[in-house]
Amino acid sequence: MQPSALEIASSQAADRRRYQRVEVNLLGRFMLPNWQEYPCQVIDMSPGGAGIVSPVTGNIGDRVVAYIDHIGRVEGTIARHISGGFAMTIKASAHKRDKLASQLTYLANKEILDLPEDRRHERQPVENPYSRITMSDGRHYQCVVLDISLSGAAVRTTVRPAINSMVQLGNMRARVVRHLDDGIALEFAVVQKDGDTSAAFVS
Repeated sequence: MQPSALEIASSQAADRRRYQRVEVNLLGRFMLPNWQEYPCQVIDMSPGGAGIVSPVTGNIGDRVVAYIDHIGRVEGTIARHISGGFAMTIKASAHKRDKLASQLTYLANKEILDLPEDRRHERQPVENPYSRITMSDGRHYQCVVLDISLSGAAVRTTVRPAINSMVQLGNMRARVVRHLDDGIALEFAVVQKDGDTSAAFVS
């Protein structure tokens, strides 16, 4: 049974009292009860809710399952419509909310301090470094992966996409975080699991 408008408004007010939203700029996709997936951009987020910009807004009270870059899977309900999208509440366990708070703190500090890509993971050379970069408009270029970690890679290439633009390295979505002398540094949209990184970037 879907929550009533009063229950949604009450939950949203409680969320605002409990959590402070952080301005973010994260891409992702979400699914509505009709099982259709839609692209979206998350513009602010807290462990209890998120502001979503999307061409499809759904109905207040609809269940939403979203897959957000750097965050992962979250689910909740549409609480209200906003300009160009909707605000959703996030249904999560206490452990999941703590993890979300840590992720958002990192993202907020990263924006404020202009930190480089996540270096929590050790960079390693690769045995077969030849891959392909695909731009958002579909153009693609051959490249050489200089080193790679679970969260990013350095790539030798003749093209220089703008900082913060999204590209695809092999099968992995990534964001351009820095220009190098002979290429670019990328941060993967999703941190990879041990053992699957090399296979993922081979085009």
